[in-house]
Amino acid sequence: MKLIIIKYNAGNVRSVQFALERLGIEPVLSDDPEVILAADKIIFPGVGEASSAMDYLKQRGLDKVILDAKQPFLGICLGMQLMCSHSEENDTPCLGIFQEKVKHFVADQPQTKIPQIGWNTIHDLKTPLFKNVEENSHCYFVHSYYASLGNHTIGQTDYCGGFSAALQTRNFYGVQFHPEKSAEVGSTIIKNFLNIT
Repeated sequence: MKLIIIKYNAGNVRSVQFALERLGIEPVLSDDPEVILAADKIIFPGVGEASSAMDYLKQRGLDKVILDAKQPFLGICLGMQLMCSHSEENDTPCLGIFQEKVKHFVADQPQTKIPQIGWNTIHDLKTPLFKNVEENSHCYFVHSYYASLGNHTIGQTDYCGGFSAALQTRNFYGVQFHPEKSAEVGSTIIKNFLNIT
């Protein structure tokens, strides 16, 4: 299997690479459109800021490459947010693969910390991405922005209200949490993605 991790200026690439290598997959890191579109699977990680990441993608034509992808495609954290329609982070138009909008957390209690950092549960899980993952399994989150609930939501989490832990439309999947840092549950989700045809 040829798996590409998209190389751009916002990536938690090393931990994703290690997680894949533990599963026997040797990923290739690339920003070459031909290499990306020839892959069997594509992972689009991200930790960073939405507007500078979108500018980088557009400057290199990677926005069009992502939209043209026909193979199973997984966005992680900021990667998933960039696949949404719009982000409140610096009022950023995004790729529009998912209809959901990305919003900034508003603390619902004085002691609520933003960003959310740490383990939280995922529930209302749908699609083969969550095969053999139990409801209310724990995954690892680090984020100040979240994707709203909508038609593409396939998993939910609660923090300052409910939001999309995962999204899916056609061949495109996205998760807000970090599966590469989510222990056995995360490994199962990565394996499930690798098995999607």
